[in-house]
Amino acid sequence: MHFFLFQIFPYIAGITLVLGSILRFDRDPYSWRSKSSQLLRKKQLIVGSVLFHLGILVILGGHAVGLLTPIAVFDAMGISHGAKQILAMTAGGIAGVFCLIGLLILIHRRLFDPRIRATTSFADISVLFLLLAQLCLGLYTITESMNHLDGHEMTKFMNWAQHIVTFRGGADAYLSDVALVFKMHITLGLFIVFIWPFTRLVHVFSAPIGFVMRPYQVVRKRAR
Repeated sequence: MHFFLFQIFPYIAGITLVLGSILRFDRDPYSWRSKSSQLLRKKQLIVGSVLFHLGILVILGGHAVGLLTPIAVFDAMGISHGAKQILAMTAGGIAGVFCLIGLLILIHRRLFDPRIRATTSFADISVLFLLLAQLCLGLYTITESMNHLDGHEMTKFMNWAQHIVTFRGGADAYLSDVALVFKMHITLGLFIVFIWPFTRLVHVFSAPIGFVMRPYQVVRKRAR
């Protein structure tokens, strides 16, 4: 099971993410949306959404840089494993708290507003609680990381991630003796990636980033 979860399942999740997203966009494009309820309780949505997305972007960016940057690069820059560990705990902790507050606001809004609840599916609620569980696990890993401030424990996750993305065997061995909370955090993260194409999370791939750089819209005054 350990070999399957940390050597095989990452590829199953990745293939499902890519192929599932392509098939969904091709076969059911009208379901490719975030199912926004912005017209209902807009102020609460803005606060919760901004906090959640700000936190999650920092977390995902930190994970990508921290896990996929070769260890030799940090060594060449003079960044010790311990310093990297403390930076990850601090930045990740702050971003995680922001993300948690925003997510709780969004969950409260979906569950306790009758109009929003009526337009919310089981899948919508399930995704929110999966993200909540993943976020809580991630925050809990900080307490475990405090027992390994030398940073060498983090190198195991870096080696694991880099072995996975470069299609090398033996990746699971790096996680054989890490704490259970880390294994749960990684497994749940891979499961979220696996179900991604079947949820509203697909809207991430079509985020209107170019909207920020759009030219001004010229609107003529109505002739009297």
